[in-house]
Amino acid sequence: MRRPFGAQAPADWLIVGLGNPGPEYERTPHNVGFQVIAELGRRWDLPKPKKKFGGLLSDGRTGPGRARVAVLQPLTYMNDSGTSAGPARGAFKVDLDRVLVVHDEIDLPFGDIRPRIGGGLAGHNGLKSMKRGLGSPDFGRIRVGVGRPDSTDPEVVSAYVLGRWRQSPAEVEQLVGAAADVVERVVAGELELAAR
Repeated sequence: MRRPFGAQAPADWLIVGLGNPGPEYERTPHNVGFQVIAELGRRWDLPKPKKKFGGLLSDGRTGPGRARVAVLQPLTYMNDSGTSAGPARGAFKVDLDRVLVVHDEIDLPFGDIRPRIGGGLAGHNGLKSMKRGLGSPDFGRIRVGVGRPDSTDPEVVSAYVLGRWRQSPAEVEQLVGAAADVVERVVAGELELAAR
């Protein structure tokens, strides 16, 4: 049966990478979600992303006969990412527990990657927007540890996550690759998301 024009085929997973658009935010800890989904697109040989749902979207399979995925990079800025992810989830008919949000986590040391489902939002504005856009906090998360500065001052923390990586390009590449490995294992059913 042919789909109506503009309709999306259902996907097994919606993977959303959080970050901010624009060259000034590239290569910053806050944009690690964008870096991870770009790596996944390369690994899975997904088509070039197209502008849709207020973001860049690509969909396809993780391999022959494998999971169908939609990979989304919201271009709405971090604080409004849910306004992109919510409509994408509806169009692809993805269950909430099959939405994976890849984001930076300052409360984890650099290099620590933890998958989980649901839980608190820890003041992360991207996660707050995702909760609003998806209607619940009970979506999957890939928390990518970027470390934190030696201060709790909001301005210092903001400058840290929006500043250039303090780690070497090789260390960041290793982090991005490790986070993409975790996403692949979750999508393949080899790794369960821990409950909050």
